[in-house]
Amino acid sequence: MHAHSNEKRPAVGVVGVRGGWSSEQLADRVAELTGGPRLLIELDQVRLDLPSGRALFQGHDLAQLDALIIKKLGQDYSADLLDRLEILRLLEGRGVRMFSRPSAIAGLLDRLACTVTLQLAGIPMPPTTITESLEHALDAVAEYGQAILKPLYSTKARGMFVLSPGETAREALATYQRSHPVFYLQKTIELGERDLGVVFLGGAHLTTYARNRKPGAWNTTTASGGRYAPFDPPAEIIDLARRAQAPFGLDFTCVDVALTDSGPYVFEVSAFGGFRGVSQASGMDAARLLAEHVLQRVSA
Repeated sequence: MHAHSNEKRPAVGVVGVRGGWSSEQLADRVAELTGGPRLLIELDQVRLDLPSGRALFQGHDLAQLDALIIKKLGQDYSADLLDRLEILRLLEGRGVRMFSRPSAIAGLLDRLACTVTLQLAGIPMPPTTITESLEHALDAVAEYGQAILKPLYSTKARGMFVLSPGETAREALATYQRSHPVFYLQKTIELGERDLGVVFLGGAHLTTYARNRKPGAWNTTTASGGRYAPFDPPAEIIDLARRAQAPFGLDFTCVDVALTDSGPYVFEVSAFGGFRGVSQASGMDAARLLAEHVLQRVSA
């Protein structure tokens, strides 16, 4: 079933979420470019059969594909996504090419793992405290003056909240700790009106967009009314973002960079990167560009 002759296009599937804008776009582009069946695979609907290694999804055996592009592992970020990655790790070990590789994605799903990699690479980030101690957490909030408590698994600022020193912080942290043992606290940074999404395809800078904050919101996410806009960053910002994404080895990613009075900070590197910001700010078809990138590599 593996395609190696010139006349047969590679068989490529997209791992994503049905109804997800980026997932659907990517599945469309891959089908258009390969002329093959349109395969949008939801991992909770896959049966992995061992030791045969067959991975069954709606009558298809994913083990017979040439490649899979991983756009999203599920609707919500959680540690459970790491288990879904194991299905893909087995398929990769049996010869299905993965974009991005499961090992690369695994290092990014957990905010703490991502942060540690960035710190080891010397990337500037806002002052951050990691602790399981309520007292240490309260000390950090007091030191920072104001802090954002961030869940280890979340996207688009979901589940984050702002804490100020005092009794309400103690109550909020104690309540949070009943379901989350680890506190990840980051000093609130004066963000200005925007932060940047610096996008990379195959490690090369593709484009940069700004997320302009809605007046009164503490973050720039589109969920909080933020708006995408074109932005032409100076070379040192692109270089910083390139250094931030390099250790992860992703095929497509977006680095969140904040411009502050004390210089640029990196908040995080995205495991999957969004297409919508690219499309709205620069008019580029990121789904097509990623699909072409993958097909070039699989056909080489």
